[in-house]
Amino acid sequence: MDDHDKHVKFFVGSLIEIQRLQLDLDDQNIPSLVKNNFQSGLRSGFYGGSPSQVELFIFESDLEKAKPILKAFEKEMNG
Repeated sequence: MDDHDKHVKFFVGSLIEIQRLQLDLDDQNIPSLVKNNFQSGLRSGFYGGSPSQVELFIFESDLEKAKPILKAFEKEMNG
């Protein structure tokens, strides 16, 4: 990661799925950022977003390292 590295959207799902995927990314020292418009809207006093549309972002430079983690996660979730 450098000072000019940008975030890219990596996964969209429920907060529970996002939190589980974050644990897998953390195990590989891949930092992530969560964008939850639904929760933000509730805190602000208005409705916005959907609870099943939470977004997970990672640094673009971590994308190739994170792809196998996402693939394993999706395989596990789909049984």
